[in-house]
Amino acid sequence: MAAPATPGHRRLLLDTNVVIGALLWSGPPLRLMEQAVDEGIELFSSAMLLAELEHTLNYPRFTKRLAMLQTDVAALMRRYELIVTMVQPPVEVPRVVPNDPDDDHVIAAAVAAQADLIVSGDRHLLSMGSHRGIVIVKVSEAVERISHA
Repeated sequence: MAAPATPGHRRLLLDTNVVIGALLWSGPPLRLMEQAVDEGIELFSSAMLLAELEHTLNYPRFTKRLAMLQTDVAALMRRYELIVTMVQPPVEVPRVVPNDPDDDHVIAAAVAAQADLIVSGDRHLLSMGSHRGIVIVKVSEAVERISHA
């Protein structure tokens, strides 16, 4: 079981779209990930989310970007796995995200991690605002909240 959350925004779960942005480009998602690592903020993931990340990184639309970065999916997965703490959500994930059952795994992992924030670009998650006290925000808001925590 995960340790209790500390004050502030110290426990984050990054949605797959944010992780891809951080691993493949140099914009705000990368800055957020670097800020989290530099400031000792815990990043969490689950086996289901890592599988989704690997599957998505293998989309043909990312082939050129991977080549440009002179890397591959396996290397990016290893890099990400080194900075996240794994959690094990329940096998049966409750339905909580309206209109997108795939996003329920994000919520379940965040609950298992006792996360303070879910960081996502997904409109279905963002429209929820929060779940069980876990605030769901865009990357820019996460950066701001962490900077002022």
